[in-house]
Amino acid sequence: MSWKNLRTDYLNYLRLERGLSTNTVSNYKLDIRKLENWLQENDHSQSPQSIQMETLQQFIYEIAKQMNARSQSRIISGLRGFFTYLVFEDYRKDNPMDLIESPKLGRKLPDTLSVDEIDAIISEIDLSEPQGERNRAILEMLYGCGLRVSELINLKVSDLFFEEGFIKVTGKGDKQRFVPIGSGTIDIIERYRKEVRVHQDINAQARDTLFLNRRGKGLSRAMIFTIVKQLTEKAGIRKNISPHTFRHSFATHLLQNGADLRAIQQMLGHESITTTEIYTHIDKQQLAEVMKKYHPRKEG
Repeated sequence: MSWKNLRTDYLNYLRLERGLSTNTVSNYKLDIRKLENWLQENDHSQSPQSIQMETLQQFIYEIAKQMNARSQSRIISGLRGFFTYLVFEDYRKDNPMDLIESPKLGRKLPDTLSVDEIDAIISEIDLSEPQGERNRAILEMLYGCGLRVSELINLKVSDLFFEEGFIKVTGKGDKQRFVPIGSGTIDIIERYRKEVRVHQDINAQARDTLFLNRRGKGLSRAMIFTIVKQLTEKAGIRKNISPHTFRHSFATHLLQNGADLRAIQQMLGHESITTTEIYTHIDKQQLAEVMKKYHPRKEG
């Protein structure tokens, strides 16, 4: 079978059987297409069933000249998954990626904000404008509940269980979880709903969508990034901030204040505790900085 046919089969498998998100499946598609394009450009005629490790090593060597180690590692992982699928479906007897090593990566610790920095960003919101109340509710929910951007923009009014103190969140792979929400965040969201959203002309398809744009439709991911970027710049904060930074800060502050790592894992919707454990590295890094700064024998 051709690259196109097997690629399509694999992407359908990821989407339908693995339940991966559209963005994740799209990234896998791009990785496989990079290999296909390189084979065409270099007059290699191997099919997915016949391609050998030596050709793949040459491809990895070439892309290593154009991208960083993290991007290389992602492509290697994606191709390894593709060929594992081909073995599983009996298109191949072996996985030619098995002996190809990914570049060594240092653990990248995410940027976080202090409580004062979060307050400074939120204080830059102009509450005299209708979208001001909405934007404050958005930032309070990103930080107060640790949501991903995709989870925030897809949040429904019917997902709010304020009397019980929870919201229902639909995460990666359409997996649902209940996340606790504080009374202060509830008050801010209710103010947006009752003073702004209720007066909007809402598009029929967005009747149940919590956060709306001026045209009464759901917000895009890009709009959330723009809101955060503009407010961060106004607050004079020089860090590399994105909506995800509020999620990182949520987890880091919980850990610093004694929250159980398993509880943080459940609230974030991490499938593996290993993903959540990155926050213990942030905490240890800060402890080391305290020791270096304040211990009397810090020079020893």
